[in-house]
Amino acid sequence: MTTFTQQIRGRGARSNATGRYEAQIREGFDDGWTVEDAEPQPLRTTVSAEKAKAIITRNDSPDVGFNASINPYRGCEHGCIYCYARPAHAYMGLSPGLDFESKLFFKPEAARLLEAELSNPRYRMEVIHVGGNTDPYQPQERTLRVTRGVLEVLERFNHPFSIITKSALILRDVDIYSAMAAKNLVRVAISITSLDRKLARSMEPRAATPEKRLDAVRRLSEAGVPVIVMAAPMIPGLNDHEIEPILEASAAAGARGAGYVALRLPLEIKDLFKEWLASDHPDRAARVMSLVRQMRGGKEYDSQWGRRMRGEGPLAALMSRRFDAAKKRYGLDFDFDGLDMTQFRPPPKAGDQIDLFGT
Repeated sequence: MTTFTQQIRGRGARSNATGRYEAQIREGFDDGWTVEDAEPQPLRTTVSAEKAKAIITRNDSPDVGFNASINPYRGCEHGCIYCYARPAHAYMGLSPGLDFESKLFFKPEAARLLEAELSNPRYRMEVIHVGGNTDPYQPQERTLRVTRGVLEVLERFNHPFSIITKSALILRDVDIYSAMAAKNLVRVAISITSLDRKLARSMEPRAATPEKRLDAVRRLSEAGVPVIVMAAPMIPGLNDHEIEPILEASAAAGARGAGYVALRLPLEIKDLFKEWLASDHPDRAARVMSLVRQMRGGKEYDSQWGRRMRGEGPLAALMSRRFDAAKKRYGLDFDFDGLDMTQFRPPPKAGDQIDLFGT
């Protein structure tokens, strides 16, 4: 049986292989009836409500810069082919391929759940990261406003948080970010993977253009919001030559810090990425994968803590040195102070006794 893949306009994955936990495997193939030049049918996005019991997720990974996170959505319509969150869709009985970017879930009770958790007397405050799995600014956020509701709760409680996105929709909420930044309660990260519009459209088909992301950096910075640019992932032989231009443009837009992650290919992402390379960049596919293996000890992925984010070997070391030098050259090595952990207060509820002494 021959695997049949076909590019669908506006989508990153080229296939929709069955999730790894399913009892039966479905595999598409060309039966000879396909019209060679036929336009592929558009794939419609569906968004379903998910009933969550809690909204704050915790992790203990030493490679992740936060312990607590909130993800208002599952799946991501941006369709980034390299997205490390794709394999999580298998837990939903869905494919990490096209399902991940077309069958989305949102948490309508996110704001209410968060308020309840933060109001619990046993809650122990720590910086919360919004969007650690998939982007909190999905296109549907314009109408669903789940992320907006989460931000409003964090603002009422004076709760410190960070957030990462590659969507220009973040500018809708600049009022909250500006007010929280004035209290040293927020830090924003914008993901910029390439300045090449054609490459960005190929890798991240429904994400904002590089120009719009830089504009978001600029406008947030002008509003007093500290912005970090994440050049992630850096893919050897594909976009790693853009390290310096990305950081230079980000600094010019007002960013104050930068970070990067080397390409990671765990689980299903490996095959999805290779399918995409063969489809969109056949002239570079073999070289890119050869360089990836050079950074991963001869393998296509190494999950070991301490290595999985940066890789190892001479190529990984060179990438790290280049990035550090560019950060320093463009003034993106700002030493951020920690967010203020002292202002957190559950707001008074109707009927609460007024504190006459202001304590």
